[in-house]
Order: sequence, then C-alpha cells, then structure tokens
Amino acid sequence: ELVVRLRQLHGDPADAKAAFELLSRRARDNLAARAQRYSAATGKAIAPEAMITPSRFLLRFEPQRYVAQIAGAHALVDVAGLLPGERVQIPCVYEDSGWRVDLALPALPPVQKRPGSDL
Repeated sequence: ELVVRLRQLHGDPADAKAAFELLSRRARDNLAARAQRYSAATGKAIAPEAMITPSRFLLRFEPQRYVAQIAGAHALVDVAGLLPGERVQIPCVYEDSGWRVDLALPALPPVQKRPGSDL
C-alpha cells in the first residue's frame, strides 16, 4: 500500500499525509524532526509529511511478490521482482492497530553553532 501511495505523490498534501501515516512512529518522528529543523532554518512552517519528496522515490524494480515473516509486533517483508537480483527486505512494525513500514532514515546530525554564538 505504501508503494501505491508514494506513486501518487505529486504535490498533493493529502497524498503525502496518507503515505506518512503508513510509516512507523520512529520514521514519522524522524521526519517531524527534519521538518522542525527546516522550519527553524527557513522561517517557513512545513508539515512532516511534506518531507516525503516525490522526486526522491524511485522503485529499483517492479514488485511481483510479497512474503511476510511475522514475529510478534515485527515483520520482515520480502519483496521480489521478476529477475533473481530483484529482491529487498522491508522491516515493518505493528503500531496503532495496523502495520507500518519502519523506514530506516539516518539520524539527524547535531545542529552546528557558530563559535561565539549563544543560539
């Protein structure tokens, strides 16, 4: 479902919100921190779901088969394409009465301050 929603992203905030809601709490918190940092730096408020950039979403292959291995509140979804090398594993977590994609986003680096700055 996340792939379908990401394909629909073309600048519509409602589509971005729908895709954002399919992400794990950890991924949503990361995007919220990025949005907050962007807003503080630019003076323009931006919603966390706006951090999902359509131009950055690119399928490496067309998914043909999904197989989930579930262990409690965690799952690993094996996605396969037509060719033998077309395979990826996607971690998911069960939160808020539904499965969410636990997107691995890099942690934000600390904010660098200018020497002598009190900010």
